[in-house]
Amino acid sequence: MEVTPTLIQKKDNGKYLLIHFDDNSKFNILSELLRVESPSADVQGHGGPKTIVKNKCNVLINQIEPVGNYAIRIIFSDNHSSGIYSWPLLHDYGTNQEKYLQEYYNSL
Repeated sequence: MEVTPTLIQKKDNGKYLLIHFDDNSKFNILSELLRVESPSADVQGHGGPKTIVKNKCNVLINQIEPVGNYAIRIIFSDNHSSGIYSWPLLHDYGTNQEKYLQEYYNSL
């Protein structure tokens, strides 16, 4: 199912991304998760193993930029800005946030 956001904004000075979708789901996605799971090539591994990004518990969302009608780019307080977050990816992160965070913390 294809979902489209109806609201996107940063909350708590950039600690969370608040996103509402047209399927009536609503998520507060932690900025740390968005940063460490960035879909950028430097995090996802350039075709090789995924990079475990450490020490991002205090990273904040500085800015959100639209990318066409299908995604956003997030500029973080550590200047990372190369990830393109599609609507299905953000919906997945919201739905499975606890699982992804636990997997991340276990990998540290």
